[in-house]
Amino acid sequence: MNFRFLGRSGLKVSEISFGNWLTHGSQVEEDAAIACVKAALDTGITTFDTADVYAGTKAEAVLGRALKGQRREGYELFTKVYWPTGPGQNDRGLSRKHIIESIHGSLRRLQTDYVDLYQAHRFDAETPLEETMLAFADIVRQGKALYIGVSEWTAEQISAGAKLARELRVPFISNQPQYSMLWRVIESKVIPTSDAEGLGQIVWSPMAKGVLSGKYLPGKPPPADSRAATPGSQFMTSFMTDDVLTRVQQLKPLAQEAGLSMAQLSIAWVLQNKSVSSAIIGASKPEQVLDNVKATGVKLDAELLRRIDSILGPVVERDPAQTTSPNRRP
Repeated sequence: MNFRFLGRSGLKVSEISFGNWLTHGSQVEEDAAIACVKAALDTGITTFDTADVYAGTKAEAVLGRALKGQRREGYELFTKVYWPTGPGQNDRGLSRKHIIESIHGSLRRLQTDYVDLYQAHRFDAETPLEETMLAFADIVRQGKALYIGVSEWTAEQISAGAKLARELRVPFISNQPQYSMLWRVIESKVIPTSDAEGLGQIVWSPMAKGVLSGKYLPGKPPPADSRAATPGSQFMTSFMTDDVLTRVQQLKPLAQEAGLSMAQLSIAWVLQNKSVSSAIIGASKPEQVLDNVKATGVKLDAELLRRIDSILGPVVERDPAQTTSPNRRP
């Protein structure tokens, strides 16, 4: 496993990290989930990402049990706050009340005294940014989180947050956006701003929610055991057109020439971007983890990257305004 610094901080993360958005506590039985975490640890993954909202808080609890007994200093644990975790009006957003209550709940479920990174899962336009950043700063000073980050914030929101973080002297070091061969909306604005502010990218869905694995065929229904055939598949709509699926199939010979699986090619592709600190993978079976981690350290040559762009060009989403879409997770 290769490691990278998270932004301009001194924190090193495995360049492939393990996330449990659609698996732990919902689609995967706990024994299988724990087996996937063990496989991740065995392959050298040290970075684990979750959120309080995943599976209605169950995902954090499963991850906490899966990591129990591991040396706490030996892994990096990330979680997030923003989406609703209860029925009340204050069980959501980035108010001081919700942030403080949420970190306590997350630490309890994760069975730890602190998280390495605490992330704002979205930008909260209803709460003053100063209130949000001060609550995060207090959590860091209390030792309940070591660093703070955000997820799916626009370039302008990142700049505003970074300015306050400097004033509060709190380590604001990361952004967690969607990024893949098919979804490149962060390239024009978010990445340059993040680079200037010292934030690294922890990217989710490098396989475009599984579409870049090549398992989905144009004109045919998705496999019964695939993500597109299970709850949560509404997040995949933009990728499931025949035009996109046809072009993805054309990537298979390129992956074969490079000696990679389609999954490995897609993960290696995002890691070619030096602004990416880590690519998050998810898995329902340990075998998937073992396959995906083989993308670590892979270098794709310029001609291969050019051929990928030539095939996918017309169906790649690049509009930076898509960063603000309110209905996408994780």
